[in-house]
Amino acid sequence: MNTNSNAMLSNMQNMIAKAQMQTPGINQPNMGNIETRQVTQTNGSDFASMLKSAVDNVNGLQKHSKALQTAVEMGDRSVSISDAMIASQKSSVAFSATVEVRNKFVEAYKEIMSMPV
Repeated sequence: MNTNSNAMLSNMQNMIAKAQMQTPGINQPNMGNIETRQVTQTNGSDFASMLKSAVDNVNGLQKHSKALQTAVEMGDRSVSISDAMIASQKSSVAFSATVEVRNKFVEAYKEIMSMPV
């Protein structure tokens, strides 16, 4: 199985190289087009930062929900039970959405990996 994955990786790298040769101005060092390479790298890092901020946002919602829940349990009268329940539902929905997005990414990855080359 390791040999098949190495062959597949090699084929994918060859296809990427061919696609870059057929597309003018994309990652070709002798063209001197540094701006195109920087934009490509920026888009990749933008996606990574967007994904990280989304996960951090879900984590923040969960922490806030837990803090409100603890405050209600400790008898803090400045926090209403409805605020704690709303925060809990927000964090639950956000977490469920994150899990669904992850599942879709995994399904797409599996589908791509099962494609014949």
